[in-house]
Amino acid sequence: MGYVFLTLVILALLIVFMTVKVVPQQTAYVVERLGKFFDVLQPGITFIIPFFDRVAYKHSLKETALDIPEQICITRDNVQVRVDGVIFIQIVDAQKASYGIADYRFAVIQLSQTTMRSEMGKIELDKTFEERTTLNQAVVRAIDEAAIGWGVKVLRYEIKNITPPQSVLNAMEKQMQAEREKRAVILQSEGEKQSAINIAEGQKQKVVLESEGVRLRQINEAAGEAEAIKSIADATAESIRKVAAAINDEGGMDAVQLRVAEQLVDQFGNLARTNNTLILPANFGDLASIISTAMTVVKHQDKKA
Repeated sequence: MGYVFLTLVILALLIVFMTVKVVPQQTAYVVERLGKFFDVLQPGITFIIPFFDRVAYKHSLKETALDIPEQICITRDNVQVRVDGVIFIQIVDAQKASYGIADYRFAVIQLSQTTMRSEMGKIELDKTFEERTTLNQAVVRAIDEAAIGWGVKVLRYEIKNITPPQSVLNAMEKQMQAEREKRAVILQSEGEKQSAINIAEGQKQKVVLESEGVRLRQINEAAGEAEAIKSIADATAESIRKVAAAINDEGGMDAVQLRVAEQLVDQFGNLARTNNTLILPANFGDLASIISTAMTVVKHQDKKA
């Protein structure tokens, strides 16, 4: 009797466990009744009929990352490169994910690889590193179109590595080195050009400043000479005015006659010392007459003045 009761208790507990299902958050249980799809259990406590219903599939509705194995792709310019990546997917329809395809993970990985090979064949090696975003978007679009019946949504795809052959890497390194050397030569030539321009500008400014200095010096010298000439002229005019005033004073004419006589005698004396032949006027003996003639000239000049 005790064994029968224990058996009934165990059977009752087994039926309860088979009837009550607790579905975790972000999880979907696909239930089949008598081998045919019946329902998708939502998160929480649900009940099924034992022996008639069974949970055939359990799917996580969280975003899942799938690693895409490395593969060899041939670019448009016939260069083999190794490419790998990672794809992020999410189940949006548990029924289609269960019955639309046998293994949606395997299908997504294979489709990602074939799409990447196709897209890599459209571009050249030099542009593969620049076109990462374009390649990623192309893979997402291709898988989304095919995965409509799989109940799977492709969120994004990211290329992890693009590895060209070692020979290509060496050639790229040499190209980069040549490019750096080219930029260095260009920068050096630009520096030399700027230096030559600065030197020429300096020489130009030097010549301009020197010519400006010469011009200012000549102007100053001319101004000084003009001032000197003006001073000499003023002094000469002043002396002449004083001489004229002295002549007009009492005894001035007598002094002039005496001065004229002295200069006349001095000049004839100089001629006698410097020349062997001395030419004298016919009336040289009449010195008073000569002085009178000179004084007539002086008076005539005074009247004109």
